[in-house]
Amino acid sequence: MGFQGQKIDLPLIRSGKVRDVYSFRKDYLIVASDRISAFDYVIPTLIPNKGKILHKLSMFWFDFVKDIVPNHIISGNFDDFPVELKKYDCLRDRSMLVKKAERINIECVVRGYLAGSGWKEYQKSETVCAVRLPRGLRESSKIPEPIFTPSSKEENGKHDENISFEEMVKRVGKNTAENLSNFSIELYKKVSDYVFDRGIILADTKLEFGFCGDKIILIDEVFTPDSSRFWEVSKYEDGKPQNSLDKQYVRDYLEQIGWDKLPPVPELPNEIVEEILKKYDNIYEKLTDERIL
Repeated sequence: MGFQGQKIDLPLIRSGKVRDVYSFRKDYLIVASDRISAFDYVIPTLIPNKGKILHKLSMFWFDFVKDIVPNHIISGNFDDFPVELKKYDCLRDRSMLVKKAERINIECVVRGYLAGSGWKEYQKSETVCAVRLPRGLRESSKIPEPIFTPSSKEENGKHDENISFEEMVKRVGKNTAENLSNFSIELYKKVSDYVFDRGIILADTKLEFGFCGDKIILIDEVFTPDSSRFWEVSKYEDGKPQNSLDKQYVRDYLEQIGWDKLPPVPELPNEIVEEILKKYDNIYEKLTDERIL
């Protein structure tokens, strides 16, 4: 376990890079661990209390955007959980009971700024996931309008890959693809406007959706430092990498030490752990006016 080591005596449905999903009655229990991943690998070093920040921020956003698209949340408050779960105190502040949904195997990425794999592709072809962009953009440039750039959702250690919208249509159908794109852009715009007013740029984000019956719902986590790039407005400079308040800091460290992105995955030194936790706590406080640590 990536949190306190307490064994949860429920059927484990899936252990992801960060979250563990258990079956509970007819629903799911999702637990946010203190694991962190980079380049599709789980880092062996834990980030203490990171799961609590991810959980609480996700709960904040699920409530904030529920007018746009329904979500899978039943309850994220441990005190409201059924009595059978109360013996697992490790679940407090890092777990949620959710409706069982059939996950749509597409990562719905929205980009408002040019960074990461999008910037690498743009340098070669002036496109991102086959979306043609204007000439003359630089690293971290704002894109005239946010763009929807899906990627595959792979399992068993395979790397997620950027795909075109046309490829997404082949995989999930035209109606579902259009709905996912529309929902994703609308969600990004609402959250982007909110965080900008608090001095934060939402450069890009990835979202996941599922089917609950025949209805598309928002699932997993939303707008956290694990799934989004957050930059400070006051420090933003077009044309260069930004000082991110997210896990880009870990990626940058792994690049700097020359890791070849193959096993074995290196441990993180204490100073990197402390700094990433500080960044996560900072973004949580800026966006919610609350502190966790």
